Amino acid sequence: MLRLEVREGDIAAIEADAIANAANDRLWMGAGVAGALKRAGGDEIEQEAMAIGGIPIGTAVATTAGRLRARWVIHGAVMGQDLRTDGDLVRRTTRACLELADELACRSLALPAFGTGVGGFRLADCAAIMVEEARIYEPSSLELVIFAVFGSEAYEAFSSALSSPLPDGS
Repeated sequence: MLRLEVREGDIAAIEADAIANAANDRLWMGAGVAGALKRAGGDEIEQEAMAIGGIPIGTAVATTAGRLRARWVIHGAVMGQDLRTDGDLVRRTTRACLELADELACRSLALPAFGTGVGGFRLADCAAIMVEEARIYEPSSLELVIFAVFGSEAYEAFSSALSSPLPDGS
């Protein structure tokens, strides 16, 4: 069973085996989480991602992490070029990041609040979906998921989701 926790602050400063990027399907790194990771980790993260090319929305790929305190950056394509997302894409992207972290034999993964910045997705809905996906996920190597969020509103939304029972009552 995964340990789940929420931390408020700069995701680029988190020490974890992998840090997820709230990416677009072309993998260019602009503002928000992507910008923070690129500034702290270096341009090589974006260069490596761009060399991969586009990926389908709702999937994820990994690059090295440059100067970050992580081994990998997992780019979860939660939105397309329109920079919009929805609950299904947040769910699929969360699952894709968890699965890829396991494939990479990671023990820890930091996830941002997917789609809540430029994507415009509601924080409470994002938190409920991401926490549910992490709770039902059955890991092979992954032991810890850190919801690395920015701001007190996001912290409260994820803390509330972590303390709520799953929809099935468990």
